[in-house]
Amino acid sequence: MPENRYLMEHEEEALRLDLKTDRAAVNRQALWAGVTPGMRVADFGCGSGKTTSYLFDLVGPGGTVLGVDASESRVEHARTRYGVAGIEFVCRDICLPLGDLGGFDFIWVRFLLEYHRSAAAEIVKNLISLLNPGGVLCLIDLDYNCLTHYPLSPRLETTLNGLMALIERDFDFDPYVGRKLYAFLYDNGLEQIAVDVTSHHLIYGNLSDVDAYNWSRKIEVAARHSGFPFVEYAGGYPEFLEEFRAFFADPRRFTYTPLILCRGTRR
Repeated sequence: MPENRYLMEHEEEALRLDLKTDRAAVNRQALWAGVTPGMRVADFGCGSGKTTSYLFDLVGPGGTVLGVDASESRVEHARTRYGVAGIEFVCRDICLPLGDLGGFDFIWVRFLLEYHRSAAAEIVKNLISLLNPGGVLCLIDLDYNCLTHYPLSPRLETTLNGLMALIERDFDFDPYVGRKLYAFLYDNGLEQIAVDVTSHHLIYGNLSDVDAYNWSRKIEVAARHSGFPFVEYAGGYPEFLEEFRAFFADPRRFTYTPLILCRGTRR
């Protein structure tokens, strides 16, 4: 199994996660999945804690939310910024036994499984064991992650595809995990499975400040961590980064990423 390292690890990752988390999108997705007041909810891969706080607003009054993340620094960020009565944050490895966390009425897993390509199915099985009878598991992730742009130069397209292939192999990253979510729920016998597909990234015209920052960080950090050789560019990584930034700043550019949502109920 490839060693799992968080591909986006850098000093501003909590800030990037905060900036890109949209309350309206989280509310829409969580209500579709079945969040209701009074539930005990777990947010696995809670990151900066912002999504956890939005889920808490949806389960009040009487509900509670546990945010779980493998990063000590982001758990501390979450506690400092979003820690209130009814929300708890803990640092845990999602690949290890989690039974001591107790049972949940609703488990939320958003943008997490893409970082665990080889272990995703086992992670889902582990999380299902934490659901109370009648509890709901909601999986949300991307498909064709970072791979759908137009128009790309031949060398930029070759480099992005090669970079993603290397990241799959060496960082256990899965840019196609979205299409697998339904099977994860089906194979574990969940009932009342429902699926929805929408767009997560839909970028055209003038670039917003949030998209500019988010994608700049994604490309800079992932590419720098990857060890990719950038053989298509005589100037190496700096020349690649310059071309990608110019492409992304062009209002003619079109970028999108499908978002797949799946929910299922435990018997």
